Amino acid sequence: MLKLGIIGATGYVGAEIVRLLALRDDIKITTVVSNSFAGQPFSNIYPSLRGIYDNICDTLDMDEISEKADYFITALPHGVSASVIPGLLEKGKRVIDHSGDFRFRDVKVYEKWYKVTHTAPHLVSSAVYGLPELYRNEIKTASLVADPGCYPTCSILGIAPALKNGIASHQDIVINAVSGVSGAGRKSELAYSFCETDENFKAYGIGNHRHTPEIEQELSLICGKPVIVSFTPHLAPLKRGMLVTSYLNLNSQLSPADIHSLYEDYYRNEPFVRILPLGQFPETKYVAGSNYIDIGIAVDHRLNKLIVISTLDNLGKGSASQAVQALNIMAGFEETKGLLTPGLYL
Repeated sequence: MLKLGIIGATGYVGAEIVRLLALRDDIKITTVVSNSFAGQPFSNIYPSLRGIYDNICDTLDMDEISEKADYFITALPHGVSASVIPGLLEKGKRVIDHSGDFRFRDVKVYEKWYKVTHTAPHLVSSAVYGLPELYRNEIKTASLVADPGCYPTCSILGIAPALKNGIASHQDIVINAVSGVSGAGRKSELAYSFCETDENFKAYGIGNHRHTPEIEQELSLICGKPVIVSFTPHLAPLKRGMLVTSYLNLNSQLSPADIHSLYEDYYRNEPFVRILPLGQFPETKYVAGSNYIDIGIAVDHRLNKLIVISTLDNLGKGSASQAVQALNIMAGFEETKGLLTPGLYL
């Protein structure tokens, strides 16, 4: 029985992880850490879990919680993770982190975009970027896995086949992305209140969103050339869900059928990547509540551009369920265990 601790458990990501794992027969959540709700039953904060997971929330006492679990998933703000994770690793724990602290190969890039000084730069080189479709073998033996951001997951997986196979240019890539409000986390800021988000649609982080260099890093590694993207995120009046439209310049005249076949081949053995038939395109309601990413492609023949539409659940494949996928790999479980649930649709 794998003993798991979740630090930062009462945010939306933490709660989704509890929901996904509470009834597993091979994993036991032995500690849920939340300084804001310490001493309260988890099911008091999320009543949907009453009778399913009623454990009391712990405070962040490293010695105490380390005795309770062998694996930890951290869902903490950037900067905070880097102060907590070294202590867990020193105690021999294996960790999956949701912050941006360990996603970057270059500490200077992280510090520039996140505007903080990294407090554990010695761990960056050993951290594995937690995208199973790209780093499955590395995840298997990793002590520290950095769960990707939701925008990067949706963007990278949509673009990867085109760059890896050299059919599209690594230059002048444009990414327009839309996320549900839960992507901002469980917070009470005015910008995310009901009256501000309902029946509203807006762009934000224009030209300076922190996920931009994460996307660029991974796409550069995929094609072996420096990639710079124009990335614009938007906020939609959805609770959960994400849709990304990526525009790439094709290197030659290719038919949609040829490109579609290439995408199918690239993801043929990936259980959570679904390439839609030509002429069909993803919608958020098909993946909300699931660990699937749906991808559709089209070609604008006038401009010789490849248009890729990709969609996932920002709380699912974009964070919590992707962490569970990585946990399954690390622990030697069937990778798909507990994750083959279809989207909610309604």
